[in-house]
Amino acid sequence: MAPITDLILTWTHIGQALVGSIGALAFIFAFLWKITAVEAKSALAAKQWIQRIVVGTIGVEVAGSLVNILTSSVPPLSH
Repeated sequence: MAPITDLILTWTHIGQALVGSIGALAFIFAFLWKITAVEAKSALAAKQWIQRIVVGTIGVEVAGSLVNILTSSVPPLSH
């Protein structure tokens, strides 16, 4: 069972790293968009994107924690 657990944890960490990097970049662009927005409607749209990015990033962290909890709850295979 250890190889499967290691594989799941490896891919979870890769996914978290990718989402974290892409999320940080998207957050910066959305924040710049909000700061430089001329129209109030555009600034509101940027604010909504920032909220989506934050919620998505939190969701990935919660999913990663859930994977760790679930994989540690699987009993080891005894031979």
